[in-house]
Amino acid sequence: MNEEEPSSRAQPVPHLEFKAGLLLALFALLIGGTVLYLMYARGAFESTQRLVLLAEDSEGVRVGMDLTFSGFPIGRVRRIELAPQGNARILVDVPRKDAHWLRESSVFTLVRGLVGGANLRAYTGVLTDPLLPDGAERPVLIGDTGAELPRLVAAARELIQNLTQLSASDAALASSLANLQAVTERLKGPRGAAGVLLGSDAEAQKLGVALDRVNTLLARIDGMAAKADAQVLGPGGVVPESRATIVQLNAMLVDARATLKKVDGVLAEAQAVASNARAATDDLGALRGEVDATVRKVEQLVDEVNRKWPFARDTELKLR
Repeated sequence: MNEEEPSSRAQPVPHLEFKAGLLLALFALLIGGTVLYLMYARGAFESTQRLVLLAEDSEGVRVGMDLTFSGFPIGRVRRIELAPQGNARILVDVPRKDAHWLRESSVFTLVRGLVGGANLRAYTGVLTDPLLPDGAERPVLIGDTGAELPRLVAAARELIQNLTQLSASDAALASSLANLQAVTERLKGPRGAAGVLLGSDAEAQKLGVALDRVNTLLARIDGMAAKADAQVLGPGGVVPESRATIVQLNAMLVDARATLKKVDGVLAEAQAVASNARAATDDLGALRGEVDATVRKVEQLVDEVNRKWPFARDTELKLR
């Protein structure tokens, strides 16, 4: 029995090559549009100006990293070159619309942290300064945290060694603390701070005895001063008696002055009445007796003052 041949075969797709070519063209167009969009988004078609940053090395810097200002990207690294002087030239493209943030006084830093990559940052203190020109070259201040680690570790090691030496049992700090404890124990003793200052309790005891003697002597001196005040300034002391004596002396001096005035009058009468010699002689004799009596009173008063006044030195009385 013969097998029957298939009555129908697969029909070919019409215009298959054309459709495949169209699909490839659409795919290529999609890829091209995506590339153009990415280039536009990355600022490939944006008007920019060139900024050249000079650094000691380009460690951590990569093409495409951003230059930030206050946390916002305002530029992008396009190329990194090696300058003839041996330093790195970092070429940054800054869009024209963001170029006004960069001034002549702007400062640029390259910060390398322990975690993450490096960061290029721009700082502008005075926004009224002239704009940074196209193609300007500026140095970069590098802050490398990793470079500070060896110094930090060395400082920490030195600090630990110093602390170990200070806390050792034979260190000077331990001796000082022991001496301080001994001084504290002596301060708690019976002599207290005096024993610490004088060096021994015996010397402190001597000081206490000396102070007691000084207090006794001061008490005696106070008593003597009180007695002296009573004798000198009291009701029956030297000063009141001296005041009374001076009052008496003033009265006697007034009497002597009156007597002398009488002498002057008598002498005037004697000169006027020179003819009556006997009468003038009698008057002069009586006057002489009064003068002698007054002089004796004055001498007695001076002797009394010298006897009662303890501070007198010159005891001579001169009459003229």
